[in-house]
Amino acid sequence: MITVKNLKKRFGNNVVLDGIDIHVNEGEVLAIIGPSGSGKSTLLRCLNLLEKPEEGIIQIAGTKVDARKMNSKAIYQLRQQTAMVFQHYNLFKNKTALENVTESLIIAKKMKKSEAEKIGKELLEKVGLKDKFHQYPATLSGGQQQRVGIARALAVNPSAILFDEPTSALDPEWVSEVLQVMKEIAEQKSTMIIVTHEMQFAEEVADRVIFMADGNIVEENTPYEIFNRPQSPRTQQFLKKIGTGE
Repeated sequence: MITVKNLKKRFGNNVVLDGIDIHVNEGEVLAIIGPSGSGKSTLLRCLNLLEKPEEGIIQIAGTKVDARKMNSKAIYQLRQQTAMVFQHYNLFKNKTALENVTESLIIAKKMKKSEAEKIGKELLEKVGLKDKFHQYPATLSGGQQQRVGIARALAVNPSAILFDEPTSALDPEWVSEVLQVMKEIAEQKSTMIIVTHEMQFAEEVADRVIFMADGNIVEENTPYEIFNRPQSPRTQQFLKKIGTGE
């Protein structure tokens, strides 16, 4: 489903991704954890080419691109395979919840407005926002805005959904409602890559967990092994630090 080989990304002289290899099977949930600055979000943004890597192969479903030979057609085709749920929602402030969800269906997929709205309403209902169709982002809580973002991602029926720390900008009271929606999506065997600092959620929902540090994958294993029997001293140090609140 998703294969990444030797992915490299720099910002100036700073190496952010230093030859990353990952593979995600269809219907699998991969959680990526690690300290700030480890390259987690950059990796996610490279998968849909919001960031352009200098080197590496990215294949999602039937679309394959080589970072050194990309053209606009390849970029467009790869971006069609995924949908991103952003840390800060990235909703259109001047559009209602329903309009945010239907925008890509009408503009990119050339769908009739009535058909797009039918899908949009079903998805907003699915994420618990049946009574919020016509409200603007400013009138919604952070948790509700993020659920609109999830509905928008689901609307385009992507091969995989990429979640970039979807709860990190939320007040604590709204975190659980967003995680619950994500859990329900995972239970439907959707392919998901989740960059998260919610360790308990990663342990419960993910099929595999990757620990990243300094632009490298330090350790990869099942959630149980990562959280209960980490092999790398770097992973052990990270988990100990966040576990004790140091």
